[in-house]
Amino acid sequence: QVQLVESGGGSVQVGGSLRLSCAASGIIFSINAVGWFRQAPGKQRELVAIITRGGSTDYSDSVKGRFTISRDNAKNTAYLQMNSLKPEDTAVYYCNVGTTRDARGGMGYWGKGTLVTVSS
Repeated sequence: QVQLVESGGGSVQVGGSLRLSCAASGIIFSINAVGWFRQAPGKQRELVAIITRGGSTDYSDSVKGRFTISRDNAKNTAYLQMNSLKPEDTAVYYCNVGTTRDARGGMGYWGKGTLVTVSS
């Protein structure tokens, strides 16, 4: 049974940093891509970052230069380092694991999410 558990969310002030983790079990993590998505209140879920099994990364324009996605296959865990946080980054953050195509499209396995709140 595939299980994804996100952690690391919390409340921070503008300009602060957080590091989210996505721990996977029940899946061969190393051969899969990981996408980080977020969903703000009243908005659709959006992809913010993706890392392929080979380590290639891509980011949405809204987080480029501030967020960094990485992975540690030995720990079956992916990370999202978030710096220079803004109020508009407030959302529930989810990871999605699957093929590159599935992870980018949110068609892989989902975790339950972790809440990030950025206050001014």
